[in-house]
Amino acid sequence: MIIQYKRKHINLHLFFGLSWLGLATVSIFIGDNIRWTDFGQFVISGAYISIYFYTLSRQYLTIKDGYIQENKLFGKRIKLAEVQYMKEFAGDYILRTDKAELTINTTLINSESHSRLRSELDKLDLKWA
Repeated sequence: MIIQYKRKHINLHLFFGLSWLGLATVSIFIGDNIRWTDFGQFVISGAYISIYFYTLSRQYLTIKDGYIQENKLFGKRIKLAEVQYMKEFAGDYILRTDKAELTINTTLINSESHSRLRSELDKLDLKWA
């Protein structure tokens, strides 16, 4: 099961990437001389566009084979059977095991995926704190 980002969150990365690309292009063609910072703007643009495509393809969370995993560069992965504590705090879900803690930001999740995530977490038969 894939828990998806809100479309607005994904498109924001594309907007920033294209904005930086436009700024870099304008500064190279309008300016008299090319500065090293102009190339830095291309790097920032590439980073945002890469993040856009990564989040578009991977989405926020994956629940598969008894594990829940954040799809980030250094995302956490915990086994659902080992979850001992669940808490809802300030719009976030906090899942704790003996070894790890995973915080899920529900403001980034679209409404359909949010209901599927909540039903999957309710299957754990743990009381929400």
